[in-house]
Amino acid sequence: MNRDQLQKFVQYLITVHHTEVLPTAQKLADEILSQNSEINQVHGAPDPTAGASIDDENCWHLDEEQVQEQVKLFLSQGGYHGSGKQLNLLFAKVREMLKMRDSNGARMLTLITEQFMADPRLSLWRQQGTAMTDKYRQLWDELGALWMCIVLNPHCKLEQKASWLKQLKKWNNVDVCPWEDGNHGSELPNLTNALPQGANANQDSSNRPHRTVFTRAIEACDLHWQDSHLQHIISSDLYTNYCYHDDTENSLFDSRGWPLWHEHVPTACARVDALRSHGYPREALRLAIAIVNTLRRQQQKQLEMFRTQKKELPHKSLTLITNLEGWVGHPLDPVGTLFSSLMEACRIDDESFSGFSDFTENTGQCKSLEYQHLPAHKFLEEGESYLTLAVEVALIGLGQQRIMPDGLYTQEKVCRNEEQLISKLQEIELDDTLVKIFRKQAVFLLEAGPYSGLGEIIHRESVPMHTFAKYLFTSLLPHDAELAYKIALRAMRLLVLESTAPTGDLTRPHHIASVVPNRYPRWFTLSHIESQQCELASTMLTAAKGDVRRLETVLESIQKNIHSSSHIFKLAQDAFKIATLMDSLPDITLLKVSLELGLQVMRMTLSTLNWRRREMVRWLVTCATEVGVYALDSIMQSWFTLFTPTEATSIVATTVMSNSTIVRLHLDCHQQEKLASSARTLALQCAMKDPQNCALSALTLCEKDHIAFETAYQIVLDAATTGMSYTQLFTIARYMEHRGYPMRAYKLATLAMTHLNLSYNQDTHPAINDVLWACALSHSLGKNELAAIIPLVVKSVKCATVLSDILRRCTLTTPGMVGLHGRRNSGKLMSLDKAPLRQLLDATIGAYINTTHSRLTHISPRHYSEFIEFLSKARETFLMAHDGHIQFTQFIDNLKQIYKGKKKLMMLVRERFG
Repeated sequence: MNRDQLQKFVQYLITVHHTEVLPTAQKLADEILSQNSEINQVHGAPDPTAGASIDDENCWHLDEEQVQEQVKLFLSQGGYHGSGKQLNLLFAKVREMLKMRDSNGARMLTLITEQFMADPRLSLWRQQGTAMTDKYRQLWDELGALWMCIVLNPHCKLEQKASWLKQLKKWNNVDVCPWEDGNHGSELPNLTNALPQGANANQDSSNRPHRTVFTRAIEACDLHWQDSHLQHIISSDLYTNYCYHDDTENSLFDSRGWPLWHEHVPTACARVDALRSHGYPREALRLAIAIVNTLRRQQQKQLEMFRTQKKELPHKSLTLITNLEGWVGHPLDPVGTLFSSLMEACRIDDESFSGFSDFTENTGQCKSLEYQHLPAHKFLEEGESYLTLAVEVALIGLGQQRIMPDGLYTQEKVCRNEEQLISKLQEIELDDTLVKIFRKQAVFLLEAGPYSGLGEIIHRESVPMHTFAKYLFTSLLPHDAELAYKIALRAMRLLVLESTAPTGDLTRPHHIASVVPNRYPRWFTLSHIESQQCELASTMLTAAKGDVRRLETVLESIQKNIHSSSHIFKLAQDAFKIATLMDSLPDITLLKVSLELGLQVMRMTLSTLNWRRREMVRWLVTCATEVGVYALDSIMQSWFTLFTPTEATSIVATTVMSNSTIVRLHLDCHQQEKLASSARTLALQCAMKDPQNCALSALTLCEKDHIAFETAYQIVLDAATTGMSYTQLFTIARYMEHRGYPMRAYKLATLAMTHLNLSYNQDTHPAINDVLWACALSHSLGKNELAAIIPLVVKSVKCATVLSDILRRCTLTTPGMVGLHGRRNSGKLMSLDKAPLRQLLDATIGAYINTTHSRLTHISPRHYSEFIEFLSKARETFLMAHDGHIQFTQFIDNLKQIYKGKKKLMMLVRERFG
């Protein structure tokens, strides 16, 4: 500022804050005007806006109490009201402080950790054996990762590290300290290679202490940055050794003289994260490039080694898992760290990255700012950029063959981490350079044997590659369809569900299936994995539309690898939808694939219970109808391998014979008859196999063919005596009457009566209507038929009110009054003194007597009036007999004698009946 501006600045400052500043301003003015004042002895003036010197360590004031209260409050809210988000913001604040090299970062994290450790829910969950919520679990992960960053600070003092280690060990030893992999103690050895592999290295895994969220940070306290090779890598862009020819596995430089960094990969990547976190982006990038170059070289060596082994041992299946610890889903997220470090370098265009100011804009299209290094940079191949390196390392990590970890949380984390990486990759548009990398990695993945999750033979418990392969497939399809299909088809397998999968020579024998040949209860994410497998198959089906050869290959793969009927059904439906899109003619090959999958579902679910089975059967008939008349004919001819007899008659044949199907298929008379003939054959076979459930459908389907109908009727008669209930027989009998076969209906009704048994108190039984109908039918046919059915009624029905109802109906009109063919019968009413009505009358009176005694055994006063009404009905029936009056009087006298103890009731009986 010039003199005038400064003057104005001071005057305004004093005016705005005059109450606070005025006394100080006057004091300073006096000092400035005094020749000998201390202020005039100092050259210049302090600048409160300048901050610390570039070499000073920052240390701002930290309000510890406020931090503690905030964390406590957020934790008490249990993840509600956005408290998880607030805690993540606090973690971000710690990262920001580390980047600014503010020493309060570690202090703030200590305060946060103390509150986390004091969370009362920890001991509650441990006691109850319940898992903490996923979001809360992720906060603990971030906590562990931040401590890893802090202890890996390349410039921290030894005494600082010692105090952190002490603190970490203290937390680590607390009973409720969360374990690294959720509810399960990890069975992996100390993989950071930080501790010496001494006598305890091979101790039994069950005795080994559980790895907690702090274990890796504790191990990382033993790591240092003094290695001269490491120092050279991170401090110089020009560190090369062209004369270095030691091409062994752990050599310090590759054949081009570029530096390599061999260290346990997650640990090496934790160093990159630490460098980035502590404000050393250039150093982080240099180390990241060295690690990626090391991984690429390692990949090449593994491929060569596998090819050699293959030549030497062509018949041996190599299924050794080379990675017990996968990088995707790892607590330290090594692949994510490398990817984000390299992507950050693509986008940076400010002075904080001054060491890399010689960037030129990249032609590859990232959906944001992006730069590619000039070819002058030493450690990138021609045409490569940080972007290509980031993409390649992501592909290497995602394609790594790794064992499925233990425990629900770690398994979910593998899925989540994989999906996060893929979604980041999907933001990048592929140009020719990137397509080359995809091709190169895809070929490697297919050929690299046990090192790749897409190798020829993998261990049965390898993490499946469906999600990754779907991404590779869609990315490669426009550029190299053959390679895309190779990848997707190879990835379709799901060996954990196959009993014959090779077990290999894994060093964890207790995980290899010995008892359970199929599903593993410890694959907690299996349903998600199976749905991803289904998604991959669906993607291939969609892409293969119109390509007969590819569709056949995809179909074979689905039939071989997918073990869940519901997923195969979904694929069948997907294929059907794709095949019958409105804007084009149906794709007949895809329709056939859809039908083939549908048939497989039918076979799979035929003998198992499936709540969607009815929907599946209906859908299959719809699909077969679209394929054509021969498909419908085929499913009817082989019905017994696909459907139950009930499904075949009530759904399949009935739908095939409906008018809508005939119209839909534009069938001529000959085709209609051929289809109808198949339906009738099916109906008769089903009726033979399951007459109870299929006889009626069979009769309906055979109505138009006399011989078939007679055959179906005979099947019903043969089954009636043994295998059919009265309900089924009455239903068929009523159908027969409806179709105009009263004598056949009568025959079936008499057979139904022999199966029926109605006791004295079943006066609301649903079969009563059938009995009344059967008697009415017999009565309408004539005296002989009525005479034949009454003994059956008397034998089967013991309910007095039902018998009296039948008796009353039989005396109202003459039997056969409306006989066959509608001829009127002019006969007399039947006599109650002669058979068959005399037998019915006696049975009804007997039923009233028995029912009366039964009721009186357990009668209560509130039922007395109802009982008197019942006796009144009984008297009406008694009086139908010529000596009925005498019989009824005797009956009443008997009651009064036997039940004289029931005084009130007997008084009511006397009042009504004398």
